[in-house]
Amino acid sequence: MKKQVCEGIYWVGANEWSKSHFHGHELSIKHGTTYNSFFIDDEKKVVIDSVRDSKCDEWFKNIEEFCKIEELDILIVDHAEPDHSTAIPRLLERNPNIQIYVSNGGKISVSRFFPMAVNNLKVVKTGDSIKIGKRTLKFFEAQMLHWPDTMFTYSDTDKVLFSADAFGEHLSTSKLFNDEIENEGLWYEAEKYFANILTLYSQPILKKIDAFLQLNWELKMIAPSHGIIWRDNPTQIVEKYIHWAKGECEGKAVIIFDTIWGGTEKMADAIGQGLAERGVHYKIFNAGSADMADVMTDLLGAKAIIMGSATRNNTVLPVIAAFLEETKGLKFRNKIGAAFGTYGWSGECIKRIEAGFAESGIEVVAEGVKSQFSPDEKDLLKCKELGHTIASKIKCK
Repeated sequence: MKKQVCEGIYWVGANEWSKSHFHGHELSIKHGTTYNSFFIDDEKKVVIDSVRDSKCDEWFKNIEEFCKIEELDILIVDHAEPDHSTAIPRLLERNPNIQIYVSNGGKISVSRFFPMAVNNLKVVKTGDSIKIGKRTLKFFEAQMLHWPDTMFTYSDTDKVLFSADAFGEHLSTSKLFNDEIENEGLWYEAEKYFANILTLYSQPILKKIDAFLQLNWELKMIAPSHGIIWRDNPTQIVEKYIHWAKGECEGKAVIIFDTIWGGTEKMADAIGQGLAERGVHYKIFNAGSADMADVMTDLLGAKAIIMGSATRNNTVLPVIAAFLEETKGLKFRNKIGAAFGTYGWSGECIKRIEAGFAESGIEVVAEGVKSQFSPDEKDLLKCKELGHTIASKIKCK
């Protein structure tokens, strides 16, 4: 069945209903994903982005509702990560003369992934355009949204922006548009996508979005490479990206801990009580069982991260080390933090967490609380007081 985006433009991609992780095992996806590809039916037959090789037969079938694969004139590769591009070799087998438009970064990535495509490549930059009939397609280099090869393609006739991975989310659905699905789940997946993939690039993202907005392109739709098409108020997702990239936070806290015999968990609960007593909303995650990508999503909008661990081998527990490494990699902006934990004989957990915060750009705003073996009432009172302190810091920041 043909899936029309607007007159003359059709979705020809593929759904991945059962995939549970992306980027290896880095990112959990609980609702599958889509590989969005779009066919433009004009004097020239154009496809924007391809699909993962495992979905190539489905992709070909969808395209051939409009024309033979051999009749395609142009493939535009807005981003060459393998989930959008590994069908290209089979496309070239069927259509060896197809023109492939890429950014300068795309020339590098496509050439490295698919050397057989080198002679088909045509490089475009911001300000370039191609006329394909009644439509003119315009290009904008969108580096770091989220790869150096990323570009946007814009159909001036239809006011549709094809935005590669930017403004997308991992969400498999039979619907095409944001006004056709439940809103809360959509926004969570969009935030999760930004938190876990784009946060590190927040500063260049702000600059790039500002440059893009200066083009003053009218946007009736934004069509990313994953998830739904933004048709209802499409610029709302652009506004969210600006909000997230600026590190604008809500007055809430995230508590992350791991424990051996339960003492650190008791401390986490007491800190939460202290936050609640001062009117601060919080979430507690047991790092041993929590989904790291979900924790990072909550952390994106939180002002404070409070992390705890038992001490083992003169350092934190391994799963807490992994969470510290993830926060270091993502470089969240405008966060404050504090540490807590239990120990037997040495007690390095506080020092290690605070060092990790420093490497992550998280400001330590309170002295850490630690308890030997198991927290007593005095220790738990100190934990409550830590919650009070963090709450006051949240409210004055």
